[in-house]
Amino acid sequence: MDAVNAALAGTRAVGLDIGGTKTHGVVLGEDGDLLAEVRESTRSGADGVLDTAGRVFEALQRATGAPLTCRVGVGVPGLVDVERGVLRHAVNLGVNGDDLPLRDLLAERLGVPVVLENDVNAAALAARALVGADDVVYLSVGTGLAAGLVMDGRLRRGDHGAAGEIGHVPVDPAGAECGCGQVGCLETIASGRALARAWPTSDQPPAAALFAAAAAGDPAALAVRDRFCWGVANAIRVLALTIDPERIVLGGGVSEVGDPLRVEVVHQLRVLGEGSPFLASLGLADRLSLLPRHYPVAAVGAAILGR
Repeated sequence: MDAVNAALAGTRAVGLDIGGTKTHGVVLGEDGDLLAEVRESTRSGADGVLDTAGRVFEALQRATGAPLTCRVGVGVPGLVDVERGVLRHAVNLGVNGDDLPLRDLLAERLGVPVVLENDVNAAALAARALVGADDVVYLSVGTGLAAGLVMDGRLRRGDHGAAGEIGHVPVDPAGAECGCGQVGCLETIASGRALARAWPTSDQPPAAALFAAAAAGDPAALAVRDRFCWGVANAIRVLALTIDPERIVLGGGVSEVGDPLRVEVVHQLRVLGEGSPFLASLGLADRLSLLPRHYPVAAVGAAILGR
């Protein structure tokens, strides 16, 4: 964590990670240590996002006992025009179609300057600091599936802000319809939403329930787990063959399962390489690491961005 602290040294920093199911806010001190942390369920739609962000920001101020007047970094899913502060096609937030001037709306709601970034891009900044490399792919397996790309130490956003939208690469023509309007996207196989559909549960998170049932030898759970991890491995393969990064960091809500997820994704990567000496030679499994459990990577990355 020393590299993260160094990235944040010298000033208080505030970051908000607005996700499809929750909004996570952090306040980091001048030494980079966590001073306050708040989570709230995210309300869908533009008005819901603004209301949720406001509630989290106000809770952070109460937790720190002082007004927060510094610039706030905000990470959101979807396509972000960083220069204009505009969000579009954030299907997991219920924001579709026309450009939403979210940066300015948030600044008005919070009463402080705001810098807006795609949430996975923001998380990639924290992941880069954690692993200490300049070429890093951060793959977030959360409500959806997306990647943040750091190349030569700089974020790669793409001309339309769509770099790293790996979840919307179609891999199964006979698969399910994706929220993006295509069919058989990776996100319909390897995401928290897809996993919850494939293994519904009411008493614990679906990923935890699935991996526990698979560990107990349930044949149905083993089949669902293996297809899910195959999807994650395929996302890694596509990213590696496109970007060839030094490190690949796996995170997102599903990664809270911990090392069992990494082990099974590594297994699927090795299976993919069995028929291809070329793919096997790339050592994808050896480049893969998992975020520390419960580490608020997107919120910390947003704080780095805000600073």
